[in-house]
Amino acid sequence: MDYLKYVNIKQGSQSLHRFSQGNTLPLVQKPFGFAAFCLQTETSRGSWYYHPGDRSVEGIRLTRQPSPWISEHSAFTMMPQIETPYVKFEDCWSGYDPEKAILEPHYLKCYLKRSFCDFELTPTEYGACVRLSFKKDFDRFISVLPVKRHCEYEFDKDNNRLYCWTDCNRGGKSHDKGTLKGYYVFQFDDDSVDVDNILVGNRDTCHTEHSLGISGEGTGIHIALKKKDVTFTVATSFISYEQALRNLQHDSVYSSFDELKEENARIWNEYLSKIEIDADEDTMKTFYSCMYRTFLYPHKAYEPDENGEPIHYSPSADKVLKGVRYTDNGFWDTYRTNYPFYAIVAKDILPEIIEGYIQDYKDGGWLPRWTAGDAQNCMPSTAIDAVIADVATRNLISKELLETAFEGMEHHANKSSTVPAYGREGCEDYLTLGYVPYDKYRESVNLTLDAAYFDDCIATVAGILGYDDKKEKYLARSKNYANLFDKETGFMRARDSEGNFRPDFDPVKWGLDYTEAAAWQTTFAVQHDIEGLADLYGGKEGLIKKLDEFFATPADYRVGGYNYEIHEMTEMAACDWGQCAISNQPSFHIPFIYTYLGEPQKAEYWLKRICAEGFSWRDDGFPGDEDNGSTAAWYIFSCLGIYPITPGKPIYTSNKPLVDNIRILGKTVDFTKHGNVITYDEIMKQIEE
Repeated sequence: MDYLKYVNIKQGSQSLHRFSQGNTLPLVQKPFGFAAFCLQTETSRGSWYYHPGDRSVEGIRLTRQPSPWISEHSAFTMMPQIETPYVKFEDCWSGYDPEKAILEPHYLKCYLKRSFCDFELTPTEYGACVRLSFKKDFDRFISVLPVKRHCEYEFDKDNNRLYCWTDCNRGGKSHDKGTLKGYYVFQFDDDSVDVDNILVGNRDTCHTEHSLGISGEGTGIHIALKKKDVTFTVATSFISYEQALRNLQHDSVYSSFDELKEENARIWNEYLSKIEIDADEDTMKTFYSCMYRTFLYPHKAYEPDENGEPIHYSPSADKVLKGVRYTDNGFWDTYRTNYPFYAIVAKDILPEIIEGYIQDYKDGGWLPRWTAGDAQNCMPSTAIDAVIADVATRNLISKELLETAFEGMEHHANKSSTVPAYGREGCEDYLTLGYVPYDKYRESVNLTLDAAYFDDCIATVAGILGYDDKKEKYLARSKNYANLFDKETGFMRARDSEGNFRPDFDPVKWGLDYTEAAAWQTTFAVQHDIEGLADLYGGKEGLIKKLDEFFATPADYRVGGYNYEIHEMTEMAACDWGQCAISNQPSFHIPFIYTYLGEPQKAEYWLKRICAEGFSWRDDGFPGDEDNGSTAAWYIFSCLGIYPITPGKPIYTSNKPLVDNIRILGKTVDFTKHGNVITYDEIMKQIEE
């Protein structure tokens, strides 16, 4: 069955800075690919450089942007031009018909009216194969243009190759030093390039000149083409030109563009068919568009050396080291759904991904928190603890690697980092007071609750490794969430260093003490100890009553500590789900608490509504930021009827599925017979037997 026909890779891309309906990009790439490609329609919007309603194209971008809030690294743009070529996107853009363009996981095709050119692309492991077809006989160019920062180009006329690099990246130590670079090699056929008419230029002037190379801020090169029909390949590297050339040779295993395209279609169908369902047409399209999204990130970031062994550029060490690496992932978002999902459907590749994250600790002394090429100072705490505990409880990591991971987990759980992109903010105060005080740190409630949860994850790993004393130590710390519970209001509230609650409390006031949320969404962030949370409300019935109130409370908000409205507020208020903001990750698990407490019918009511009202396969198909596959995986779990209520523990809640005849990895499954909670082993037993 061809599942590609159900996929809309534009799902969620109809987004704006102030209102996200996914904040996604229509990426053409291999699953978990090293490089991704996307139409660039208008860069005046910054990170929102693609919109499905635009009728212009500025180029086809090699992109590694994991989120518009994180932005770009190691990017460039390709653009066919005729007659007089330009470097500035404002000068070189072309009209196109978006309704006629073909955008699929494995293939991109668009007709650029200004240059009378069909542009086609299908990905390779480390780059892409591109086919151009000019319809009229003007002077023809394929331009390689800068996204930002410094670029360098040199055409090797003896081998018909273009070499270029850029230090385009968003942040971190490598941004400041310009050490994280993208290296590219373009290979053209012998008779396709008019070497005498290659042009170079920069953004600051319209002037171009004949040259085989140029270097500088905002520079570009225009490769003159002899023929109307040209096919070329490009390979990328984080290491060097030599490595990019090696990657090019590694990718050269196909005989034609069409053969590669067909192979890419086969690979994507293999991934999409890992879960088969029966449903109506709209649900099928939404489901498989979400399946596509779950396999985009993280991006592979290692390359083969001369012996085929994995090596990688380490931004933290600023050197090339042995081993695998993965990047472009925000764990505060993805720990909740992605990794428990991969443990079921992608357990063949998940151990390597985890090994890549632990490699960051080996390289630089800290486990990653948010990676986009380099470490990014974005989102709180150390959610990778839950990712590591999750694979450990599913026996998907070696004991030796787990020992190294545990070392890194203990390091950031007990020592603050001087580099904001690493570790737990407020770590020492948390150890002393049992909470993070608001008079010293913003978002102190989230910092405390996350630390308690992730301490539970560390305890889990300690138990697996046989460190019983440490297990008890971290289990005791995992109860610290209770230190912020205010019995009078029934919410988690910030305390100062003296133990006083912050005055003037309002449960709909966002920010300040809470991360992208208010007290309503944050109070339930005790996934690791739902029984203990229920005890704070006097028992199971008390917590269920609080959940009822959560869904019954209007979606009101106050800007609070943000001093302005952030898009998550706008998105929550646009729906009719009470204070449940599925537009953002803190609310993901909350409906499933009903199931865990023995009232699955209430969860099923809200899941059916949220999935029907908030999700679709269309360009506006998400209720908020999609975030590296996390929201797509939430939808998939909701359809299947299972949900990882506590990442880091091998359990899932079980509800009636929203789809029929579920087959995972070819096996028909029925999770409803296990009651309200099903273990990972019970899930895999149905799949593997």
